[in-house]
Amino acid sequence: MGQRARFVVALPFLVLAVTTVLAQPPHTDGAHGGGTNGSQWIHQYREPAARLIGEAMGSTFAWQRLSVLTDTIGNRLSGTPALERAIQWAAEEMKRDGLENVHTERVMVPKWVRGSESAEMVEPARHPMVMLGLGDSVATPADGIQADVLTLHNFEELDSKASQVRGKIVLFNVPFTTYGETVRFRSGGPSRAARYGAVAMLIRSVGQEGLRTPHTGALQYAPDAPKIPAAAITTEDADRIQRLADRGSRIVVRLKMEAHFEPDAESANVVGEIRGREKPEEIVVVSGHLDSWDVGAGATDDGGGCVVTWEALRLMKKLNLRPRRTVRVVLWTNEENGGRGGLAYRDQHRAELARHVMMLESDGGVFRPLGFGFTGNETGRQTVRVIATLLTGIAADQINAGGGGADIGPSVTEGHIPAMSLDVDGSKYFLIHHTPADTIDKIDPVEMAKCAAALAVMAYVVADLPQGLGQ
Repeated sequence: MGQRARFVVALPFLVLAVTTVLAQPPHTDGAHGGGTNGSQWIHQYREPAARLIGEAMGSTFAWQRLSVLTDTIGNRLSGTPALERAIQWAAEEMKRDGLENVHTERVMVPKWVRGSESAEMVEPARHPMVMLGLGDSVATPADGIQADVLTLHNFEELDSKASQVRGKIVLFNVPFTTYGETVRFRSGGPSRAARYGAVAMLIRSVGQEGLRTPHTGALQYAPDAPKIPAAAITTEDADRIQRLADRGSRIVVRLKMEAHFEPDAESANVVGEIRGREKPEEIVVVSGHLDSWDVGAGATDDGGGCVVTWEALRLMKKLNLRPRRTVRVVLWTNEENGGRGGLAYRDQHRAELARHVMMLESDGGVFRPLGFGFTGNETGRQTVRVIATLLTGIAADQINAGGGGADIGPSVTEGHIPAMSLDVDGSKYFLIHHTPADTIDKIDPVEMAKCAAALAVMAYVVADLPQGLGQ
């Protein structure tokens, strides 16, 4: 079924969703919000929430805007002309939307260049492998590296087989469990292997199995270990190597990579606002990161997050909903291989961090929204739970622990700011994460519209509370 057809089929459910939101009676639990005992205060927000949801769900605007970004600009690695075109495009479009104080904030970012790369099994049979060099990797020599492969499954096995590592290409064949558990082999594996004399590292792609689709991502070289080239191979090729190793075969691979750094490049965070009507100096930030890896189109990671957080402000502007506080959208630069956009924001806005009421990041995809993660005090958590009741009609009313994100992290930590993140059904996220398959056709326009609706309601109400979140 086509994207437009799915949207038309979903329209009847919009009526039900909005009706449900309007029909919900006020709650009477013990939550506090904006200095009002109980939760009857939320009743005043049912009508604007329904308007925001209805406007978001009434078209495919967010999906179409993301389509323009991904189709006409494509992927956006830090330091590339494509990212700079995206920054200029976003600033111009924000102004066209009528957002206020639209500007860019200069950030110097690393410029890593992938270059040509390949991996091939030479023995026991010639077999070209599908691979992607890991972000920030060094190159091989011009003629490549050809060496025996040692297959390992964890760092403990690496340590126990230390005497066998020298001169080898180490393959960490670690099946994906969770990102947090498995990604440590990508980030720390090269230096761990290099300390024992490995000449290169391969890693089973950190993500779900996906029809020979490799997953890239950043590594982190330790200062006390040699820098060796590192690349991701597909789960299928990792399994083939494992079967050969289990049979006692000698496995030889030739790896060639031209990866290198060029001098830091100028980039920018993009900022736009809806200025607060009573307390414009107090700020609620919603955000996503505009840079991506240099494969696919950066649709899910994180073009979608940029568009739906930006959409929250566009909806407020269109409906003439101006909250008490300023709502600020920030599209970060350089999340993927440096995090310099988030660090630069902290440094450039240090004097006003104490006036940030909440910071939210959307960087988990724009699939079916479930609710939000929240990190803050219990009063704030109870307030957010009450606000989330406005989203019951679109089934996005869960409030879970652990809100935050890589880009808002530096400011949240220094300013002790309540942090939130959009929580979605992530069952498909790591199938396409950091791969050539991260394209807009994987995103459903109705689910994306619901994400925008949820963000708009949450941001508007938090920004309009009589008192700050958690007070």
